[in-house]
Amino acid sequence: MTAPAESKSVTPARELASRLGLSFSDLTFLEQALVHSSYVHEQPAVGASNERLEFLGDAVISVIVSEALFERYPDDDEGSLTTRRAAVVSARGLSRIAQRLELGSYLRLGLGATSADERSRKSVLAATFEAVCGAVYLELGLARTKRWLRKVAEPELAEQGALDALKPSKSVLQERAYATTGRAPHYELLSDAGPPHARHYVVEVRVGGRAMGRGEGRSRREAETEAAGNALVALDAESAEPGARK
Repeated sequence: MTAPAESKSVTPARELASRLGLSFSDLTFLEQALVHSSYVHEQPAVGASNERLEFLGDAVISVIVSEALFERYPDDDEGSLTTRRAAVVSARGLSRIAQRLELGSYLRLGLGATSADERSRKSVLAATFEAVCGAVYLELGLARTKRWLRKVAEPELAEQGALDALKPSKSVLQERAYATTGRAPHYELLSDAGPPHARHYVVEVRVGGRAMGRGEGRSRREAETEAAGNALVALDAESAEPGARK
């Protein structure tokens, strides 16, 4: 007779709630936050995926992070605050938080997505964190969500590096390309292969007509981001060479 109670005590959502240091009277939303769309496609009886909670969590995170940065950096103008917020709420920033919380280990994925290692993909981890934030908000309210989110995102909120270092590499490359060539960088898709659940993209970026970086990823955006980062490294190396200045 004790088996059902024991089974209930070790559900992924209950275990995650304990890990997050949060007390849920109803785990329904948190359970849903851990259901990836690929799992629903293979197990339709499960019901809804975490996508609606992801939508809500995105808005909740934006408000809380914006307020936290507004208070923490009183001398920053709108542009600087926007840059800092973008760094925190980007897929990279949110996936870092998700990794610290080990959210990937609680996510319910379809077999194909599991085989493709979607559990470790930055965009998937970031979306899961957004969904979890949406669930926390619906169950515990804004004030409790704010205290919790500020705590788990403290390393990102406190990052005080140069603003250029916080900007997405594509944004920085675009600014540099316009400054040096008067044109935006051009991204060319070199290849797009693999099954639908495990696509592999290879992209090359050209600045002023010159190939400056190549990137790979599970989405075109990931590949372009990596290509931009590699192009910035190449441009920095060029500028550091003797006689590089004109």
